[in-house]
Amino acid sequence: MPSEPVVPRPAATVLLVRDAPAAPPGRTPLQVFLQRRVPEMAFASSMTVFPGGGVAAADRAALPSWAGPDPSWWAERLGCDADLAGAFVQAAVRETFEECGVLLAAPELPADVERYRADLVARQRTLAEMLTETGLVLRADLLRPWARWVTPPAVPRRYDTVFFVALVPEGQEADAHTTEAVEATWWHPSEALEHWQRGEIELMAPTVRTLQEIAEHPDSASVLAAADDRVVQPVTPVVRRDGEKVVVVLPGDPDFAIDIERIAPGGSA
Repeated sequence: MPSEPVVPRPAATVLLVRDAPAAPPGRTPLQVFLQRRVPEMAFASSMTVFPGGGVAAADRAALPSWAGPDPSWWAERLGCDADLAGAFVQAAVRETFEECGVLLAAPELPADVERYRADLVARQRTLAEMLTETGLVLRADLLRPWARWVTPPAVPRRYDTVFFVALVPEGQEADAHTTEAVEATWWHPSEALEHWQRGEIELMAPTVRTLQEIAEHPDSASVLAAADDRVVQPVTPVVRRDGEKVVVVLPGDPDFAIDIERIAPGGSA
């Protein structure tokens, strides 16, 4: 008798966007920050991804300060309860800070902000504790909901991931100072897709689709405006056999079908 599918773990990922200081010929100004994960990762090893990770228990804690739409607003946009919606937002802010040093908070970041980043990574402090100690305010208003993706039922390690969009705050820089990635840099969305098409980087189906979507926009302002109008509904890719190939397809989109060997080494989607 087949076993029951694994319950997806809540997770959050953030499309950090900016306008390139000088876009090369043939490229729009829009850029997005991508990381290539280390081969040792249990999930999406060696994949090129947006910053993000699983919701931690501490992400459900009440925060001392919160600016912008409250959890009930996010719950309505994301189609979940307020407790989970608030945890999605907290995880998005925490993971973005841990993985690339961008902190969606105000006012001015303290001089020793990297010490707090190291403590969060080591789980020696929680986001709530950091905000309390520094007097910072979480800026939920800097995030926009973009999509919600659920790993297919046949996959043993599953996630229910909310994709957010955020403009890098003025005066902050995204970096590659994380042990979870071997490299991280800014990409023009069309450029990343071209490298994927040539087999030079590996992307999961949600990353491919998201890059295709944002590549339609010329700059960060256009992406943020588009996010405000999006209806976020869970999307679960389907893994099926197509002749001798196993492909990943999207419900309602017959034109999206990717050979699984192109996106997931070892056949894990």
